[in-house]
Amino acid sequence: MAFVYKRGKSLLLLLRVSSSLTPLFLQTGIRKERVFFDKITTRIEKLIYGLDQNYVNPIEVTQKVVAGVYNGITTMELDNLAAETAAYLTTKHPDYAILAARIAISNLHKETKKSFSQVISDLYNYDAVNPKTGKAASLIAKETYEVVVANAATLDAAIIYNRDFSYNYFGFKTLERSYLLRLEGRVVERPQHLIMRVAVGIHGSDIDRVLETYNLMSERYFTHATPTLFNAGTPQAQLSSCFLICMKEDSIEARVLVELA
Repeated sequence: MAFVYKRGKSLLLLLRVSSSLTPLFLQTGIRKERVFFDKITTRIEKLIYGLDQNYVNPIEVTQKVVAGVYNGITTMELDNLAAETAAYLTTKHPDYAILAARIAISNLHKETKKSFSQVISDLYNYDAVNPKTGKAASLIAKETYEVVVANAATLDAAIIYNRDFSYNYFGFKTLERSYLLRLEGRVVERPQHLIMRVAVGIHGSDIDRVLETYNLMSERYFTHATPTLFNAGTPQAQLSSCFLICMKEDSIEARVLVELA
């Protein structure tokens, strides 16, 4: 059985993944909803603004996504599949990498809280215990938490979430995999939360400098090194980076001194 949807001059042919007439359902929380494949195309069409639409084809993405849909797929899994599909098409045109990132980032936005101060509160009040130390495993330093609570309205209002969509797919997936903080294995930070956390971790209660640093990093005038992005605002706020120094001479002894420095 097939479905045909009209999209401008194109015809979208959506084949059933199985030969069965049983409709497919996706899992949304505790409910199951019918999968309407035209909604996949509509969602993708909303994310192709500014891209070269002579090459970026939402219908082609949907056709490939449909082939991977299975009964009970979650909305998050469906978005991940769509993002991976768009990323695969990057070999056809680099704008597909931007589309892939937009799908993935919009999915993250659906799955995370908007309020920066609330996310920081969740990370600070995480009540798990570190099995090695026996102490609370809070992911945010007390000093950072107190600054955020005292200036919650200002910091929340300063964040511009549309800037998250400036990352390409590789850049966003790198942030998601290694930089954004998690609770119970689930990412709870957005890229803009990370940047604001770093700004607060560096400048503390100097809110003018916090906002200046946030905006400069958010607009990608500069970025800090990995140790700062990892650790700023956390209980282990070690921000030092490695650095290279010149060797005094080309000898084993000089090399040992450099490696021990």
